[in-house]
Amino acid sequence: VQLQASGGGLVQAGGSLRLSCAASGRTFSSGVMGWFRQVPGNEREFVASLDAWTKREGYADSVKGRFIISRDNAKTTMYLQMNRLKPEDTAVYYCALRGGRIIASAQNRAGSFDYWGQGTLVTVSS
Repeated sequence: VQLQASGGGLVQAGGSLRLSCAASGRTFSSGVMGWFRQVPGNEREFVASLDAWTKREGYADSVKGRFIISRDNAKTTMYLQMNRLKPEDTAVYYCALRGGRIIASAQNRAGSFDYWGQGTLVTVSS
């Protein structure tokens, strides 16, 4: 399984970006999808998750109401729509996939995910 993240770039504060994550080797029809981000020197931080079975969406408090996680109908690509971006959203964003089921409370942990994309850099200028 390979995940390929794209869509990062430079945007002004208040702007929007949409990140994409394409899967090869399997689809997003099952499992738990996730987005994490990391700033150099910090630990990887949970951003959002989507459970393919329950359709439950989870968000970090820092992005709730601004970011939306979704997947396409073909279930081969997942997205992270990021609105009202802030300078503190600047980070490398990683998509991730867990193949099996896991309880909701564990869906915000990086260690719960089996597959990772290579990361895409998002820079928000003030």
